[in-house]
Amino acid sequence: MVPPASGGPAGQTVVVVGGSSGIGLETARQVRASGGDVILTARDPARLERAAEELDPLSTAAFDAMDADRLEGFLRDLPGQVDHVLVTAGSPSYTPLAELDLSAGGRDFGGRLAMLLAAGRACPDKVRPGGSLLFIGGTGARRPAPGMAVIGALTAALPALAANLAVELAPVRVNLLAAGFVDTPLSASLLGDRLEERREELRRTLPIGRVVGPADVAALALHIMANGALTGATYDIDGGQQLVAR
Repeated sequence: MVPPASGGPAGQTVVVVGGSSGIGLETARQVRASGGDVILTARDPARLERAAEELDPLSTAAFDAMDADRLEGFLRDLPGQVDHVLVTAGSPSYTPLAELDLSAGGRDFGGRLAMLLAAGRACPDKVRPGGSLLFIGGTGARRPAPGMAVIGALTAALPALAANLAVELAPVRVNLLAAGFVDTPLSASLLGDRLEERREELRRTLPIGRVVGPADVAALALHIMANGALTGATYDIDGGQQLVAR
């Protein structure tokens, strides 16, 4: 278990969009363990209720963050200011081009960007100066492969989005956390009965000798929130996955 980041958001309020499972839930746990407060959103009301029972958040809201207007309205309607907003919602798509529904692919790409832009547009009024907006992305653009066209293009776009928003939204800080494989319920649902095989492969090949978990990513997220000198940057966390030949 990775301990909460030292100097975490004690006494601060963190909005976690996608906070009922995986990286979002673990980040919320570490915020609470560090003495901070959380506001949680998630698409699944039942999972959100379970997370709320564990974490005692200031408030919760169940909605699909891919509805950009709904997300922006939720953030704008928060009472007072918050210190940090973490956006983890959304899942990757790995569809080969020959099987890709072009309209669905366009909606996936455009919808993810619209979600992040909506969060950014709400932040000047709702995030205190020096606070942060943090996006969770991936490393899917680093190694082209069949089925990676949409997710690869999206993950290539996100560093530019974070850098530009960091300039436009200053003094609110904007950063991107690019994760490789993380052992989450989402990964389990995507891999199905191939999950344990993938875990074993990573244990054998990654330089760190183990699989990256949500606690690793959450610890980095808290550090980025706490370090007021960080903005406009992309931080990879993949256990050295990009250093290993396929």
